[in-house]
Amino acid sequence: MRTLPIEPITAEAFAPYGTLLVGPAAGPRQDRAAEIENGRPGVPLNLALVRSEPFAGTMPLRRLERHPHSAQAFLPLAVGEYLVVVAPDADGRPDEAGLRAFRVPGDTWIVYRSGAWHAHMTTLSAPGTFAMLVHEDGSAEDCVFASIAPVEPAA
Repeated sequence: MRTLPIEPITAEAFAPYGTLLVGPAAGPRQDRAAEIENGRPGVPLNLALVRSEPFAGTMPLRRLERHPHSAQAFLPLAVGEYLVVVAPDADGRPDEAGLRAFRVPGDTWIVYRSGAWHAHMTTLSAPGTFAMLVHEDGSAEDCVFASIAPVEPAA
């Protein structure tokens, strides 16, 4: 079984896949903190609540997903640290040689850019709840999955 080291997340390391958001640096509000791209005019924004389980119970990781027409934001509501696994694109499939796993603090939000390959949302220890934003209409164009060789993140 392949293992994947879990690194602390940084804005620079995550930049090819999206944006990290931490509370406003100054003032009570930070407008337009990240773009929630929508490549399909008329497709509505879905605000969903997602319950995530600890990654140990959901591994090995066997597939990644991407949202070809919409960014996807995860805003931790009741979450400790969580795990983000991403891969670059290689001709419409995840580049498994470029897989990366990141440890994300529970007060940091992420926005995957449209088309970014990523794993399902998991926490590192206890179950957690996220608010999730993505433009969806219920069609097959909302989310694309790709199988990968089994891999397990390791601290």
